[in-house]
Amino acid sequence: MIGRYTLQKMGQIWGEENKFNKWLEIEVAVCQALAEEGEIPKADFEKIRKNAAFSLDRLKEIEKETRHDILSFLTAVAENLGEESKYIHMGLTSSDIKDTARALQMKESLELIIDDLKTFKDALAVKANKYKMQVMIGRTHGVHAEPLTLGLKLANWYAEVKRHIQRGEQLLERISFGKISGAVGTFANINPKIEERACEILGIKAAPISSQILQRDRHSEYLSFLGLVASSLDKFATEIRNLQRTDILEIEESFRKGQKGSSAMPHKKNPIICERVSGLSRVVKANVNVGFDNVNLWHERDLTHSSPERVVLPDSSILVDYMLTKFIVVVENLGVYPENMKANLEKTKGLIFSQKVMLNLVDKGLLRDDAYAIVQRNALKAWEGEKTFKEFLLEDDELLDNLSQEEVEQIFDYSYHLRNIDVIYKRLGLE
Repeated sequence: MIGRYTLQKMGQIWGEENKFNKWLEIEVAVCQALAEEGEIPKADFEKIRKNAAFSLDRLKEIEKETRHDILSFLTAVAENLGEESKYIHMGLTSSDIKDTARALQMKESLELIIDDLKTFKDALAVKANKYKMQVMIGRTHGVHAEPLTLGLKLANWYAEVKRHIQRGEQLLERISFGKISGAVGTFANINPKIEERACEILGIKAAPISSQILQRDRHSEYLSFLGLVASSLDKFATEIRNLQRTDILEIEESFRKGQKGSSAMPHKKNPIICERVSGLSRVVKANVNVGFDNVNLWHERDLTHSSPERVVLPDSSILVDYMLTKFIVVVENLGVYPENMKANLEKTKGLIFSQKVMLNLVDKGLLRDDAYAIVQRNALKAWEGEKTFKEFLLEDDELLDNLSQEEVEQIFDYSYHLRNIDVIYKRLGLE
């Protein structure tokens, strides 16, 4: 229910109705500032404030003829006013309205995504604490490395999401700027005080300087942020997809009653949400490049940024909101299989303790290369033979000249690898 609500809200933020309402809100804010400065009659502003409105259908009808959205909007609004309509858009250019409205949309959108990220962070915290000491094998290059815990894996995601929240909150400051500075940003036909006051009324700041437009590094950073969030979600989803593979099956995306995984194979339980998240991340990341290209425009402005922004800004915002909402549910309902984790830990017959054996030999005074040679030759035997790594070690006279049987037994203890988990959790504030 929550997910459906947030997705609907994000769609509304980028919908046409909200866009045109923002345009009207900005025009009225400018008229209020003009009235406060004594540049238009206060009585006329009151008429504008009370009566300024538009019909979306009428606006679209006018646009068929004018083929200009702002002029169609202004005509539709003027039809609901009298002589006072002459003060609307006085001294302004289209981008004063469009760019300021887009800043308001980006601000609303980013606030929603930050809320999504906070919900996601909380869901990860619950799971990271629940599985804090659930031992599993760590993998590097796809190959068994050393033990860690599922909690640590999720805690790493938690820390990454916290960084995204910090980035988002910092970005919120940099995108919450409007501009009411005229055709080339010189305030030739409008007082800079009007810009400052209008933006204050709207709850944003006035850009210290602009051309005909707000500079697109702001929008590019916004898209880059969405691309980073999408990349993290892709990474998390890929990890679940890998660990759900039949030959691993340590965790899995939940499979609802009545759900079907394949039209041909009734046994299939596929990680469809994680695959969807990974797939959609490609769209969001591709849109980042459009943001970079839009930074470079001719002189004070051209129109090459306008058409792609109408696609990439709403699409990326809506997709990231959707991906977060879906993936939160995946985390909350994550299937975990401790017995498979234990079986996989033991699959390499103790080889995951090879570094600990080598370090103990070094502690006894051996050179690292010599210690490495002893451990490696027994590790290779374990890879190819029937015995465990520990059994081969206990048959190696050179090793036993340096380590007792009791010391070898103590090496093969998972708790050694978990002894600093509390420290890590304390650093993250997960204690």
